[in-house]
Amino acid sequence: MRHGTSSPTVDRPMGEQDRKAHLLKLATTVVAATFLLVGVAGFVPGLTTNVDNLEIVGHDHANMGSQAELLGIFHVSVLHNIVHLAFGVVGLAMARSVRGASTYLVGGAMVYALVLVYGVVVDQGSDANFLPVNTADNWLHGGLVVGMLALALALTPSRRSTIVRREDVHH
Repeated sequence: MRHGTSSPTVDRPMGEQDRKAHLLKLATTVVAATFLLVGVAGFVPGLTTNVDNLEIVGHDHANMGSQAELLGIFHVSVLHNIVHLAFGVVGLAMARSVRGASTYLVGGAMVYALVLVYGVVVDQGSDANFLPVNTADNWLHGGLVVGMLALALALTPSRRSTIVRREDVHH
């Protein structure tokens, strides 16, 4: 019996599927926390160049050169930063369960695949580039697609093992 519980439970060594589930939730938490940090960093002078000219959406085309860039590389806007913050909060909430963590990573990869397509197709100098994105963002978004899918595929416990384990418990 575990300390502090009224029902008997058996402490057992962590199996491969349990280890994967733990690592999946941990990896999802790290990804989500990274999005939160990036969202905050997009508002911080020194980390973001031209932060005093940060636009709500897109770039300021009337004043050429006033585009805010995180680390002087990645275009950002208030909307872009808020999206990162929201994506981080959702990820932290979803990282609490295996299904949620896996869904967040796969769903996030799909969202970033769409953002990558948008970034490749949109004229980066036009008003249609409302996020805004640049070539560095496109490479980053491509890396996020690959990384998030790789984490989900490598760390999501197999459903068959979960089903078998549940059946074993009932017998």
